[in-house]
Amino acid sequence: MTDKRLAMREEIDAIVDRALKGEQSGYAELYDRFAASLYRLCYSLLLNEQDAEDILQESFLYAFKNLQRFDSRKASLKTWLYTIAISRCRNTYRRKRFITVDITQWLGLELKAPPAEAPEAAAIRRDASESISSALQDLSPRLREAIVLRYGQGMTYREISEVMGCPQKTAESRVRLGHERLRQALQPVGLGLLEELLRVH
Repeated sequence: MTDKRLAMREEIDAIVDRALKGEQSGYAELYDRFAASLYRLCYSLLLNEQDAEDILQESFLYAFKNLQRFDSRKASLKTWLYTIAISRCRNTYRRKRFITVDITQWLGLELKAPPAEAPEAAAIRRDASESISSALQDLSPRLREAIVLRYGQGMTYREISEVMGCPQKTAESRVRLGHERLRQALQPVGLGLLEELLRVH
């Protein structure tokens, strides 16, 4: 573990300890630190603002009620929270039929057009973006989760395996398969745009 990660873990542990001792400011700080990324994860999987907000609140409620069960030696708090949220997302999106959304909303990315882009080029870019959205929507839930965690949340394969409850090799396989399914679905339309959006920095 790097010095930075160790310092971060110790900082989070200290906040958790404060919360467990009954300090409301500890709970508030944990919420402030993780709510935005957790909401983005939920929205990326559910594609519905109200559902994502509901799962966000449910996840924090469960986490705070069971905070004494969290063990930073086994997983980071972020991973633990994501595991809780994904479990609840699965229960929700099994019952729902998703609507098509813009890729920039789906992955939390902003795709900017060149300043002097011609109307024809803008239309092509828009069509490609819609194609990607449709292709993502057609992925199985497990592949969609893997793609969101890897590219939308920037998680490592080890972290993805912990959140999804599968071996690391399975997580790697799901990301690779999800990426390949997207490539196949988008040949030849939007493939360059896909590579731009899914590039891990």
